[in-house]
Amino acid sequence: MHRPRHHADVDGIAWLGPPLFGLGGAVFGFLADRLAARWPEHEDGATRPVDWRTALVVVLAGAAFVALPGRFAVPRDLLIEAVFFAALVVLLATDLDQRLLPDEITLPLIPAALVVLVIGWNPVLAGKDLGLASGLAAAVLFPLFLGVSDALFRGALGMGDLKLAVSLGLACGISQLVAGLIVASLASGIVLIALVLTRRLGLRTAIPFGPILILAAFLAVLRPIP
Repeated sequence: MHRPRHHADVDGIAWLGPPLFGLGGAVFGFLADRLAARWPEHEDGATRPVDWRTALVVVLAGAAFVALPGRFAVPRDLLIEAVFFAALVVLLATDLDQRLLPDEITLPLIPAALVVLVIGWNPVLAGKDLGLASGLAAAVLFPLFLGVSDALFRGALGMGDLKLAVSLGLACGISQLVAGLIVASLASGIVLIALVLTRRLGLRTAIPFGPILILAAFLAVLRPIP
């Protein structure tokens, strides 16, 4: 028995979604890296050439975007998370390039994430028990936890990291963000070891914390809620 043609067409479009999103994410990652090489303006006026940071942003952006259509089937949810991911990719690129998370992106993300949460459009938390409370609590507790930990262990956390943490809490909620942070920390450790062994980084190279937060957010959003 043959399936109706329109069903086959829909299946074909659904199958094309992840590859197209992945390709678009990789291309956007490359453009974000090239933007970060120029903006915010470098003190010495130099423009960084394509290097390992370019490859890292392209791979992470492509991997994050390729998973979006499989996680969110509702167009509105997919659009919201795609915009969120795009902002995070630009922040990933700027932090890797300049160890900087620009206020032009981190500050607008906070009210945007808050509005999406309050009106019930948050794709991760909408319809979940205590979803609103989880997002609001994470927006307070997550940056507080990072700030206290940084002070106790004399880290190099910046204000940009704390501002970003607020919007990540609003977007992901407590349990999702904690799970994402654990996996992101382990994965980042492996990447850092590889970069040191290949002499891309030195043992005393300052490591930005923003990429770990951003990877945690990717994982938190894409992780199915039990």
